[in-house]
Parts: sequence; C-alpha cells; structure tokens
Amino acid sequence: MSSENTLDDEDTFKILIATDVHLGYLEKDAIRGNDSYNTLDEILKYAKTHQVDFILLGGDLFHENKPSRRCLHSCISMIRRYCMGDSPIHFNILSDQTVNFNTTQFPWVNYQDENLNVSIPVFSIHGNHDDPTGAEGLCALDLLGASGLINHFGHSQSVERIEISPILMQKGNTKLALYGLGSIPDERLYRMFVNNQVTMLRPKEDQDEWFNLFTIHQNRSKHGPTNYIPEQFLDDFLDLVVWGHEHECLIGPTRNEQQLFYVTQPGSSVATSLSPGEAAKKHIGLLKVKGRKMNLQKLPLKTVRQFFIQDVVLADYEDLFTPDTPQVTKKVEDLCYAKVTEMIEEAERERLGCPLTPEKPLIRLRVDYSGGFETFNTSRFSQKFVDRVANPKDIIHFLRHREQKENIKDEFNVDYSKLVKNTAVEGLRVEDLVKQYFEAAEQTVQLSLLTEQGMGKAIQEFVDKDEKDAIQELIKYQLEKTQRHLQARGVTTKEDIDTEIQRFRDSKKNTTEEENEIKEAINRAKTHRLENSNDPDISSEFADVTMDSDEDSVPFAAPTRGRGRGARGRGGRGRGRGATASEPKPASRGRAQKSSAATQSRSIMQAFQAPSQRSSWTGATKSYKEEELTIVDSDEDIPVMKATRAPPRPASSSFTKSSSQSQSSKGVAFDDSDDDDEDNPFKGRSHQPRR
Repeated sequence: MSSENTLDDEDTFKILIATDVHLGYLEKDAIRGNDSYNTLDEILKYAKTHQVDFILLGGDLFHENKPSRRCLHSCISMIRRYCMGDSPIHFNILSDQTVNFNTTQFPWVNYQDENLNVSIPVFSIHGNHDDPTGAEGLCALDLLGASGLINHFGHSQSVERIEISPILMQKGNTKLALYGLGSIPDERLYRMFVNNQVTMLRPKEDQDEWFNLFTIHQNRSKHGPTNYIPEQFLDDFLDLVVWGHEHECLIGPTRNEQQLFYVTQPGSSVATSLSPGEAAKKHIGLLKVKGRKMNLQKLPLKTVRQFFIQDVVLADYEDLFTPDTPQVTKKVEDLCYAKVTEMIEEAERERLGCPLTPEKPLIRLRVDYSGGFETFNTSRFSQKFVDRVANPKDIIHFLRHREQKENIKDEFNVDYSKLVKNTAVEGLRVEDLVKQYFEAAEQTVQLSLLTEQGMGKAIQEFVDKDEKDAIQELIKYQLEKTQRHLQARGVTTKEDIDTEIQRFRDSKKNTTEEENEIKEAINRAKTHRLENSNDPDISSEFADVTMDSDEDSVPFAAPTRGRGRGARGRGGRGRGRGATASEPKPASRGRAQKSSAATQSRSIMQAFQAPSQRSSWTGATKSYKEEELTIVDSDEDIPVMKATRAPPRPASSSFTKSSSQSQSSKGVAFDDSDDDDEDNPFKGRSHQPRR
C-alpha cells in the first residue's frame, strides 16, 4: 500500500486540533485588532486544504465572555465560508447524542441536520473565557450551536458529580471515543477528583478497540496546592489528551510514564500576554488516527504576530556602569535601546519570505534594576519605536528583586516577601490577590462573615464580567443566612454570637455548600441586573445609545439639560433630569443612599435585639431552592444510551464506568517525527503493551 493511500485511507480519522483562539482579543486596537481573526481564518483554511474529518477546539474560542457583534459576525462568517458545503462526511456517530449535546434544543450533530449542509463539523468545549453564565447557563458557543455551526460538548451541569460520556465515532474499521470536559474552577475539579466524583464512561463491549481522545481546559502547571489538575488524576485507559488553557505551544506529544498516555498542548494561537510562554512559535496539529495508532503533524501558523522577549539584569553589566556612574540612567537607556533594536532586526530577518506575517512585531524587554539603579521614562523611550513595533506603550517592563530586611519585628510574623514575586505578576488572578491580602492582613481586618474564596469570586465577577451587584448581593446573602442560623441556634449574647459565627463560617470553608452560596449570590446579582435592564419605564431616548454598546445595560449619567422636555420625568424637577425608573435617584436627594447604607451597616446584634419588629426573613428573601436556576443537582442516573438519529450499533449501546488504574493491554503507537515527508505515519508500536 502506498503512503498516499495510507494517509487518505477510508479507515483513517483526520482531525485538526487547536486551542485558545481568543477571537476578539484587542479587536479595538488599531494595529493588533485583526490578529485573532486572521489566525482563525488560517486555521479554518488549513482544515479545508487538508480535507479533515472534523475540527476539535480545546476551549476559549472567544476572548470575552460576551463577544462583540463584530466578533460573532466574523466567527459565523468564517465558519460558514470554510465548514459549510457539499463535501460528504465519512464517519458516523454511534453514541446517544441527547447525552453528548445536552445544552441545545437540537441534540444531534450538526451534519445530520436535514436543514444544514455541513462539510467540516466543528466540535468544541468551552474555556474559562467563554464559560456558561447567567440564569440559563448559556455561553457564546451555545449561540453558534443553536445556529448549527458548531457542536458544543463537555458541559457538566452538576457540581456534585461529573460523568463524562464520550462521543462514539466510527470511520471504516477505526473507532474513536471523544471525551470532553469544559472549564471548571480548578480547586473544585481538583477536590472532585480526590473524592472520586469524576467518572469517565466506556463502552461495555470491545473496549480495547476504541481510540480514546480526551479534551480538557484546565491549569496543567501548578499554580497552587489545588489550583491545577495533575495528569495522574486522568484515567489510564486514555490514549491522547489535548490540553487547553495553557498558552505555551508544546504540541509535540509527551508521554506520561505513570498513566501511559500522551499529552499534547497546542497552546494559544494569539499572544494575549507578554510572557515567555507566549514567545514560542505557534502551531496547530493535524492528528491522524487509524485503529489504535496515531500520528500528529505540526502545522505552523504564519499569520501570528512575531513576539520576542529578553531579560536584562543591570547588575550584570558592571564593566559598563554601576549605580554610582555619572549619567548612569542615560547609559541604561542606551543599553535598552540597543537590545530592543537587536530584537526588531531579528524579527525583520525572520519575516523575509513570509508575506502573511504581520509587519510590526511584539517586543518586550524585562529590566531588573535591583542594586540601586533608577528607572527612566518609559513613555519617552517608547516614542522611538512607535512606527516599528506593535506594542510601543509597554516595551519596557521594570522589575526588582525584593530585598529582605532583617531585624524587623512583625507582630504577626508574616513573610511579605513570599507575597511578591520577583518577576512580573501578569498571570495573577483577582481571587489570588484577595486571598493573599487576607492571609497577610492584621487580625482586626479579617473577614468575619465571608470567606476569602467567596469574596475573591465576587470581586472577580465585578472586575471580569462587570457584575456591579455581585459583592453587595454576596454580603447580603451571607448576612441573611448567618442571621437565620443564629436564630435557629437561639444565641443571644455577644460572645456566643461571635463564637457561633466563626464556627459557622469555618464549617463552610472549601465545601460544596460554600460554592453553592457563591453561585446563588452571583445569580441574584445577574437577575437584579437583568431586571433593571428590562425595566419598561426606561426612556426611549436612550435606545440609540444602547444599540451601540456590546455590554450590558448600565445606569446612564444624568444629563445637565436633556434633549428637550422629554428628558425630564413627568414630575418635572421633582423626578430629576434624565433619570430612568431603574436607576437610583440623584445623590443630592440623599434618600436612597441613606436607606441602602443603613441596610448594609446593620449588625447581627441589632438584628436580634427586636425580632418582633422585623419582617420575617422568609417573606423578604427567596429561598435557595427557588432561585437555583443554573445548576441541575439531580442525582438521578442519566440513561447513557437511547435511540439516536444514527443507526444503533450493538457494540456501543452501553457503557461501563471506568475504574482507576485498571487497563488491559494497549497498543497505541505514536510517531513523533517533525518532518512532513510522505513516510507512512502509522509506524510500529512505540512502547510495549501494558500488562
């Protein structure tokens, strides 16, 4: 059999894999605004050129949780251009599609829809940037799924237990089991793995004949004790794991010697941070699977903007200058100018012969000025490279090693040097900063009702997703629940109240109950925002402003005059100018703000001094179960196989739960050669069958 016939064999799956496209990143930037769109166009063009069976995306297709209209329009246009057509699909779906695609009202693969003409199906899990939010638990991928453009899978709707049911595919004699798990907070998923609450289902029959491919979007590198997912947590029957979320391109599969599967990390297709991991050359993968053998070919992305980064430690240039040298700042600036110019020239040499590569590169020079050196004006320095680089405003990044001071008495003996990294903290998240702050804070400013995790999540929602009521609703919800707990306990004295509050708070730390409370409070904030945005009394004069915004409705600033008489409310001056029914009255009246402040400032002692004078909490607050709209916590067993649109296959009509560390002999072969010659990719086995 010739090599060409082998590559295009009717038994061979050809899969294009990519992760972290981050479509829409910096789309308003004059220079870098089109980078993510150009790269997605190149990825889809690769898929059509190589005539792949399907495209597999490992999460974070969109950079924003609420993509702009331009972003959605561009994505829909490109998928329609490259993935719709008359080309036949050569593989079948054998599993229960109502289980695989459980987030849509059309629970079947898009190419089997009689109203659509799909030539290249796209299968994608969601990432942490485009994760499901809101009362309905929808994400941007669900919009594309309802449109019939992609197949969104791997969405777990339970926080108590996760059962991952694979999409079973067959092409000729090759059987492929595609597993997927969308992004879940790492701490929660880590705890669920430890508690054996994650199960991967397998077909009951012919288990050794299936090639098992798993797609996950989590931290792979360790960012904390539980803020990552170790590879050892994954089941050992897997053959290949496509790992998303990590942006460094490590697409060459590496073998896990303990679990005996391979892991490929395609990385991001656009640099979203100026860190060393983003400087590696970007690739996507063309995976070919035949039987239990696989071959992965690297495909370089030519439309990715070049990125060069260097570190300079000024203390290492003692032969040129010291902190006491006259005009040392000018000499340091000259050194940085030479380094930046050198990187720009290197980029120009590499760009020769590559017309698709953007002209201006990304340049980052990290300058360690420890040892008594002073910084210079970075804005003035950047003006020299405005026409030569794509990021003139942040070329230079100064950092300094924190010098440990001795003989300083700290009342609480906190090592603050551990809280400050020696390098840039570009990847540090909001909740991490909140946790670190309270770990180092004095005892008098510690949280008494809330937990650090709850406050961190609320602040993250406020910062990342513009949920302005998240913090307020969390405090209100926790206060109400703590008051009900104290009422049930019958605690009356101040000392007993403080002790009981502390005990009640500690009992919920790092538990599912705490996660549910946080989710409930955030859902309340979102519901409150949606109610305000849908208020029927909002003046129609702001309709044109709303049409131009891609964000949620926010209170409008009161104009000084308005647009004539209609700008004032019916009550003339008494209603305030330009105020809508859904926004608070002007601060000059002082009523609404005083009332809100009084509500938030009441203490737990005050809540129990006159219980007869207060309205009941059951009347003032909705119960937890009534407002739970996002998560389905049902413990009922989900039927694994039902009647499907595809012809039923007896060999795959049922599943069994996989047991950890139990694996029969496995004959997966992998060819890790980087050359693109026409050799047969399906070589002999690269390791002995497992015993």
